Amino acid sequence: MPIAATLRMLAIARGLSATDIATAIPRAGVATVSAWMRGEKLPGKDQLDALARTFGVPASALLSELASTLDPARTKGEHDLLAAYRALSSKQQGALLEVARSMSGQRGSKR
Repeated sequence: MPIAATLRMLAIARGLSATDIATAIPRAGVATVSAWMRGEKLPGKDQLDALARTFGVPASALLSELASTLDPARTKGEHDLLAAYRALSSKQQGALLEVARSMSGQRGSKR
């Protein structure tokens, strides 16, 4: 799950708004927290630690997705493709996956 989705899910589960979260995070305003939750920016290490404390989860729960997005084994093209994919609506993502599967010869590989 992308870190933005994890943050949104945790915020909803804890009943916290972006303003509530920003208050608990050092050097993070509401606009920054909102950008994290939309997947437009990534929090720094200190901010990740503060987010983990705020949500009562281990930092590794937030870091696992972040680590996968920074995987050095991925090419620049793969990172660019993933970023573009994440900017699409879920309907657009589904359509793109169907096209990619048909181009690669994969059939019916749904997650």
